[in-house]
Amino acid sequence: MRLPAIDLGIMAEHLSTHEGLINKLKVYYELVNEPRIKRLIQVNINMLRNHVVTMLQLINPDQSREVHLPELPNIDTLFSPIVHLNENENDITLELRSTAKWMGMENFNSALMMKNNKVKNIHIMMAYQNVTMQSLYNKIEDIYGEFIPYSDAELQRLTFKKYYHVQNE
Repeated sequence: MRLPAIDLGIMAEHLSTHEGLINKLKVYYELVNEPRIKRLIQVNINMLRNHVVTMLQLINPDQSREVHLPELPNIDTLFSPIVHLNENENDITLELRSTAKWMGMENFNSALMMKNNKVKNIHIMMAYQNVTMQSLYNKIEDIYGEFIPYSDAELQRLTFKKYYHVQNE
């Protein structure tokens, strides 16, 4: 498949980013003791490696087979409550969640700029996998450092009333 130059350039940038992230995750894997977080980091590494393999297949001009992005494994069973994370594990988990979020945004924004529909769709799927990783990191119940303010019902009601008319425009 011949690729538009913009698609090739974006994937070349992604490949160098993936190389750095995989190496960072390998370091984090060695620093963490909690087995469920270690397993999640390993899933993240494998996901990023699958992204690399998929992008290389898309880039390879001699590739004749259909290119598909492998799915993430089902790892919901990892999330029985974690007894306690030490400070480093907590910080690593927060950082990995943020990285997964950033990678999801990066893949989605890149997909919007890509011209080849196959490349575009695969990057949207990569974004979805990154968002899934972010959600998996969110499921770790013991992480500290996140504060989520909630609005009250009255503020929601006022907002609802203010914009209710838009649905009928």
